[in-house]
Amino acid sequence: MTQTLYTGRFRTLADEASAPVTGLLVGDDGRIVAVGEADALAAAHPAAARTALDGWAMPGLIEPHGHPGTAAVLCSELVVDLRPVVVPDAEGALAALRRAVAAGGPVFANGWDGLLQRGLPAPDRAWLDELAGEVPIVIVHNSGHSAYFNTAGAALAGLDRHTPDPVGASFGRDARGELDGVALEAGAVERVMAPLLERGRADFPRLFAAHLAELSGLGYTTVADLSWDPALNPVVDALRGSGRLPLRLRWYEMSRPGGAPGRAPSRDASLDPVFRQAGVKTWSDGSPWVGNIATSFPYLDTEATRSIGLEPGHHGRANYSSEELLAIAEPYAAAGWQLACHAHGDLAIASTLDVYEQLIARHGLVDHRFRLEHVGAASPELYARAASLGVTVSVFVDHVRYWGEVLVDGLFGPEHGGAWADAGAAFAAGHRATFHNDGWVTPNEPFRNMAVAETRLTRNGRRMPGGAPVSRADALRAHTANAAWQLFGEQEIGVLEPGRFADFVVVDRDPLTVRAEALAETAVRGTYLAGEQVSGA
Repeated sequence: MTQTLYTGRFRTLADEASAPVTGLLVGDDGRIVAVGEADALAAAHPAAARTALDGWAMPGLIEPHGHPGTAAVLCSELVVDLRPVVVPDAEGALAALRRAVAAGGPVFANGWDGLLQRGLPAPDRAWLDELAGEVPIVIVHNSGHSAYFNTAGAALAGLDRHTPDPVGASFGRDARGELDGVALEAGAVERVMAPLLERGRADFPRLFAAHLAELSGLGYTTVADLSWDPALNPVVDALRGSGRLPLRLRWYEMSRPGGAPGRAPSRDASLDPVFRQAGVKTWSDGSPWVGNIATSFPYLDTEATRSIGLEPGHHGRANYSSEELLAIAEPYAAAGWQLACHAHGDLAIASTLDVYEQLIARHGLVDHRFRLEHVGAASPELYARAASLGVTVSVFVDHVRYWGEVLVDGLFGPEHGGAWADAGAAFAAGHRATFHNDGWVTPNEPFRNMAVAETRLTRNGRRMPGGAPVSRADALRAHTANAAWQLFGEQEIGVLEPGRFADFVVVDRDPLTVRAEALAETAVRGTYLAGEQVSGA
């Protein structure tokens, strides 16, 4: 049996107070045999090969709520990148669109954000017709919950005034019933984006391999995709067969009204530790940035809310009633699948918990680990209720970093906006909370997520007026041990201890003791999957 002894400085994260160890012994099956003092392990296993690590090693990072399948296309050269993290102002965004139109051919763009790129016009069909003329153009909002298109873009996608609204989604229409160039929510956005997605599908193996390599270079060893298309499974199999799959993938089927699971789930990790379905994704409401989240409190009347077309006193609403969401979720819950529901507003979160509570009682579910995704407006009371039901949460803390000022000053005020993405309240309620990024919205930046949750500072250095900070240990667990548990992988990954896979990342600083601002700047020196280096020098 070939064994490898890695030596260096390790943060195993097996428990909060553990001292750093200096040796990690890995068997030929890629699992950890022993963790301890390097010289003692070397003496006990003299035949083991030795590899010295330069830096601090910690468990591999886990993205519990990603969309690598979609991000591989939307963040590729096929799409004009308008995200405010790349193009900070309206002038730059408009210039990028004009250049793309001048180049000819269909134009697809991603990242439109009137809240951060102030001064953007209303992107309706009339304006886009003027901008692009006969060139088809489709622009995805930075939230991913809406898209905008011109007349030629509608024709390219096969849309016209007779196109019905998808269930839980809609196309905007003018007074005459004609499409006004706005698609709202996933079903409608997918329809108008279909030509791009078809084009991306043709080159998907290359695009997906490149995106996964990028994620691996950031220290991720496991990534969940919460909008995966099972038709892409052969691409993963091919990458795996050619040795170009540098991380573990967990995927979630997208639920549809009237849908049903194709098979029953299995929790047997030995079936496939690299690629398997984890659960089913549902949606309760939309995005705070487009005004369609279900809240008990109104949006403010400000320049920001007026810029996205909201009337004074506006309240968003859920995509589905509780009864409709229950009907969608029922077949999957009855079959034993984990449910993961997008819910931002407090009313949407409460409604989803109502549905979960009924499903849990009706089917006698115990270790279901139903999930709530994003939970922007969750209160301590809602976190407590979720915990009492065994429901787990994944928090989008990067909303604080990029939209903190907008949330407080522009949308909801200090009481509701200031406590947005309150990860501290989640941990206080007893959650094994996780953090995440939506891959085509904000950069994948796990260490910065941890720092933001710890400080609640925006990128402009402003501290949010509400919400509770998290401890460093909890911040680290959010992208490691907690994420492994949330994905039913706690026997395989998440901490460095005997029996688990040797998935680890080597970084340039001690992640447990550096200051928060230094943690945010952590550099990855190497990523290891089952004891094999898959990225880094």
